[in-house]
Amino acid sequence: MSLPSDFLWGFATAAYQVEGATKQDGRGPTIWDTFCAIPGKIADGTDGSVACDSYNRTAEDIDLLKRLGSKCYRFSLSWARIIPLGGRNDPVNQAGIDHYVKFVDDLLEAGIVPFITLLHWDVPDELDKRYGGLLNRQEFPLDFENYARVVYKALPKCKNWITFNEPWCSSILGYSTGFFAPGHTSNRAKSAIGDSSREPWIVGHNLLLAHGRAVKVYREEFKPTDKGQIGVTLNGDYTYPWDPEDPRDVEAANRKIEFAISWFADPIYLGKYPDSMRKQLGDRLPEFTPEELALVKGSNDFYGMNHYTADYVKHGDGNPAPEDFLGDLTTHAYSKSGECIGAETQSFWLRPNPEGFRGLLNWLSKRYGYPAIYVTENGTSIKGENDLKEPDILEDVFRYEYFRDYVNAMAKAVSEDGCDVRGYMAWSLMDNFEWAEGYETRFGVTYVNYVDGQQRKEKYSAKKMKEIFDAVIEKS
Repeated sequence: MSLPSDFLWGFATAAYQVEGATKQDGRGPTIWDTFCAIPGKIADGTDGSVACDSYNRTAEDIDLLKRLGSKCYRFSLSWARIIPLGGRNDPVNQAGIDHYVKFVDDLLEAGIVPFITLLHWDVPDELDKRYGGLLNRQEFPLDFENYARVVYKALPKCKNWITFNEPWCSSILGYSTGFFAPGHTSNRAKSAIGDSSREPWIVGHNLLLAHGRAVKVYREEFKPTDKGQIGVTLNGDYTYPWDPEDPRDVEAANRKIEFAISWFADPIYLGKYPDSMRKQLGDRLPEFTPEELALVKGSNDFYGMNHYTADYVKHGDGNPAPEDFLGDLTTHAYSKSGECIGAETQSFWLRPNPEGFRGLLNWLSKRYGYPAIYVTENGTSIKGENDLKEPDILEDVFRYEYFRDYVNAMAKAVSEDGCDVRGYMAWSLMDNFEWAEGYETRFGVTYVNYVDGQQRKEKYSAKKMKEIFDAVIEKS
């Protein structure tokens, strides 16, 4: 059981979750700044205005990465730092560009390979106000393409690019359930605007178009000289049928992955939306024009995989509600025979199931022709962790065991099953702003003390990561 000697491992974060400094050096507002200001949207009433203060602590963060033995670091850029209003005719903020140029230089000098996500959910607020943001099929892809070009030009030393992080979350949580910015939903108790039966499918389509445009620009204008690679990061859980003897549960388990991952991956790898989605959604799922399909099909140099957990899946009754986005099914922590998917964590949606990681790596590899895969997020919260004080909060044995078991499952998928996994980035380098859950949920291998100047202290899992990977990576 082993990973190749050139396997890259490290950690991941995202701009709004760690940077803070939301009004510093000319940064413009994002949809998340606006959303956090609405009472009741964030569990603890907080926001990302300070977060981990990483914008002002890049040297400290790089020292931390070096101490942990990290070979790579995935982070996202704040579009609103680079083009504060976001649009293709809006001014570029040189201070924002300079910050990231220096950060990339400093990472490379430290021997750490940067993986840059262009957009991790924090759309410039002005674009949302100007033309509906992600809902605009014409304007948004063009503005994203322009932003991408500005960034590629400024950062030729970065060789690993991710267009979007988890378009499923932007679409479903932002435009169906309303849990995430900009908070659209059909539920009028939560939002005055939104149509959960249509808007998420429009947004998903537009994100694919914007992804396709950004990839085309990179391949045509930058890749020949910069020699980098580009892809998108998609999230999804593994599934098991609730009753493996019931063919309808077996089918539903597969359909859940199609609705979560294949929604985006099928157009990219196979040139069409999944049949199961077209069947349920009909004309609510947009059709690709020939020009759009030419942009999207074949637009991944690698598959970015975010993965955390698994579910037991039970089929629905054949009459899904108009706002259903799962695929006419329900998810469960226990199977029909009483087996449990995994232990509870602080996150209601997450229970560890390392076998599911191996299962999904195989599912994706078989469906998409064994593409190069980078695991761009994987990790866990711990039930009640935020209630602990030092030094107890640093003893995250549960998280260490999660990483050990998941990394071993991945190593088996590579060495025994033939999956082509080339890198792994743990979520997360440090505790940070966990979106709608605020600071109550911690995912970091490093403890951040939010009341005492954002001080960082390595937890047990941080100190064990190198050991976990040293055990499975071949010696060169």
